[in-house]
Amino acid sequence: MKLFNWDIVFEEVPDETTLALNISNCPYKCKGCHSPFLQTDIGDELTEDYLTKLINENEGITCVAFMGGDRYLSLLNKFANLIKSKYNLKVAWYSGRTKLPEVIDLSNFNFIKLGPYIKEFGGLNDKNTNQKFYKIENNKLINLTFKFQKL
Repeated sequence: MKLFNWDIVFEEVPDETTLALNISNCPYKCKGCHSPFLQTDIGDELTEDYLTKLINENEGITCVAFMGGDRYLSLLNKFANLIKSKYNLKVAWYSGRTKLPEVIDLSNFNFIKLGPYIKEFGGLNDKNTNQKFYKIENNKLINLTFKFQKL
């Protein structure tokens, strides 16, 4: 799993100050993707030490979001578990998958976005979007997509 870059963001996970990790080598190649460079295998290897360094250097974050990582599900589970158990931070995963893979352990995550970007449906902020943003409570997905849409 390679990390292309990261940023502190405030909109990707509602009500959270989030360390967003942009993971490269996305398998989906969505037409109209806002980050097509992430479809290539670029960046630095994301290790446990590197992840720990990023978390420790960004005091005040309440959540870590993996923006991608669909090719690395076991590693994604491992890192999510580490973040929740060792740092007591929330964990989000933005996936282009249409369905949640069975290998994903929901107890490792607080939020998951599912769905590829389809230009004619727009992103999470579009009322016609095919994408869904979920909060995980008691191993159940609760749809919070409405939080991205202006009424």
